Amino acid sequence: MESFNERRPRRFGDRYDGYRLSSVDPFFLLIPHIMPTRNDSMVCFEEEVEITELERFVRRMRRETDMKDLSMIQVIMAAAVRMIAIKPAVNRFVAGRRIFARNSIHLSIAVKKEMSLEGEETTIKPEFFPTDTLHDVWSKLHAEFAANKNRSESNSTDIIAKIFSYLPTCITKFAVFTLKNFDKIGLLPRFINEFSPFHTSAFIVDNGSLGIDSVFHHIYNFGTCSIFLSIGRKRTEYKIQSDGSIKTTKLMTLRFVVDERICDGFYYATTIRSLRKIIRNPEILLEPPEELPEDPALPPLKNKKPRRIRRDKAKIISFFSRGASRERRKAA
Repeated sequence: MESFNERRPRRFGDRYDGYRLSSVDPFFLLIPHIMPTRNDSMVCFEEEVEITELERFVRRMRRETDMKDLSMIQVIMAAAVRMIAIKPAVNRFVAGRRIFARNSIHLSIAVKKEMSLEGEETTIKPEFFPTDTLHDVWSKLHAEFAANKNRSESNSTDIIAKIFSYLPTCITKFAVFTLKNFDKIGLLPRFINEFSPFHTSAFIVDNGSLGIDSVFHHIYNFGTCSIFLSIGRKRTEYKIQSDGSIKTTKLMTLRFVVDERICDGFYYATTIRSLRKIIRNPEILLEPPEELPEDPALPPLKNKKPRRIRRDKAKIISFFSRGASRERRKAA
């Protein structure tokens, strides 16, 4: 299956992980020069979502499907994949003060190998496709969680982090400085991009599994992550209705920290509304999306123009060849 925008040919200025955007609003081309880092451009907001139907849905999926260990975090991650698929402009990033459309969908999430104070923490970054359903997302996350729960095994991120921990501070500082500058010009080695949890569409943390509410977590200056989503614990609220009855409601707070340089506030608002709609109606995730729009700032694909040009050249060459042959026959 094709990755996100994988069929699009690369142009001058593109990176292996994204396509350079030049047709966005001129103001957005200027913003990265005014706010060169993600810390400069962080915007924080929260969304309170009702999860009553989501809980029923998770219990039903556990009973009726092979997803016996399906969790709410997995459904929310599937909703995030669908959100990015239908709102692709939030999958942009800024590097070297230029805006790029990412050509893949990755979600990074921190995983505790053991729920204890001594338990080690690792980070996974599975790749998803815009057409992925809930079952597709669950399968990938299930495999990743199972592979990283073993305390004796380390993934690529853990191994690289350990290597850097053994180096002197001055060498580590120089290495990180070099990698950050290589990343700005698109020359970061591909293998580092593949294991780095900071080069991702969104970073997700499940604070609810720790029994605490969500937080506003900063986004990192290193890497290309433009969205940080924190998921809080479930809570119950009782609301008095107009007729005097009391309604029990299950709620969850999602807190976002986003890079305002990649798209405008209206687009972010419609994106979060779509995420809220999916969480309230998780049945949508059982089927692939009906439409898959591309980033609106990407240039249109050319339709077979190179082939027509080659045929025209062939006709011109043939015409002049026939003319030359006639001249040679007349001379003879």
